[in-house]
Amino acid sequence: MRASEKIIEGLLWLSAVITILITIGIIWVLLSESIGFFQVVPLSEFLTEKEWTPLFADKKFGIMPLVAGTLLTTGVAIAVALPIGLTIAIYLNEYAHDRMRLVVKPLLEVLATIPTVVYGFFALTVVTPFLQTIIPSLAGFNALSAGIVMGIMIIPMISSLSEDAISSVPRSLREAAYGMGSTRLQTSFGVMVPAASSGIVVSVILAISRAVGETMIVAIAAGQQPRLTLNPLVPIETITTYIVQVSLGDVPRGSLEYKTIFAAGITLFVFTFALNNLSFWIKKKYQEKYD
Repeated sequence: MRASEKIIEGLLWLSAVITILITIGIIWVLLSESIGFFQVVPLSEFLTEKEWTPLFADKKFGIMPLVAGTLLTTGVAIAVALPIGLTIAIYLNEYAHDRMRLVVKPLLEVLATIPTVVYGFFALTVVTPFLQTIIPSLAGFNALSAGIVMGIMIIPMISSLSEDAISSVPRSLREAAYGMGSTRLQTSFGVMVPAASSGIVVSVILAISRAVGETMIVAIAAGQQPRLTLNPLVPIETITTYIVQVSLGDVPRGSLEYKTIFAAGITLFVFTFALNNLSFWIKKKYQEKYD
């Protein structure tokens, strides 16, 4: 028995070490390749220049257009996913019967299993033509349809995590609200949601992190035109889309243009790393703790 426990302990330790080593390896690759880029392009130019044209004759290396495109599609996605996901979480926890819950939750999980390339083609061939009937000025590639479909994709993440957060609120709070004459709607939004706010905020931050790192939907439906804009009706380019564009093999390996994908990659890594740590900090500091 002790020998088997030691083997299991060793395997768990090995898994943890492998995870740490892989993370260190990723950071090392990004940093080592990015150093060569920043030796040629000053960091100040990279952060402040308003154009991104490393593949053109007139090369500009400002990351802001890619960051703007990433934040634009992410903003649209959260605007779609947050109200729908939170509403679903409240419905499942406060209104749905057990049978309905058993049906709805697996259906939501189906959305998370659909390949993102399918979502991308759905955005390009279904959502964009539909939106063009409502907004004639909408371009064929645009941030709006890509953001909407990304929002649909991350609904299960927000609804599942938010539902777990609401479920963890003590039943005594709900009963106290009913005892004071509150309706089910008042109890849901006036008591349960505020009490579970830390978990809900964490779910939103994790969903933002997922949307920031999304690749195929924006690569297919949003276009490949880096521009510093907040207009969701025009083509844009995100950080992940640019990495895909350069990684296709048309750019010579080792060139400055090739090294731009590592500079963009480390920017993306900083974004997701900051968001994940922010969610961990919020959960640790503000999550309600009950006996």
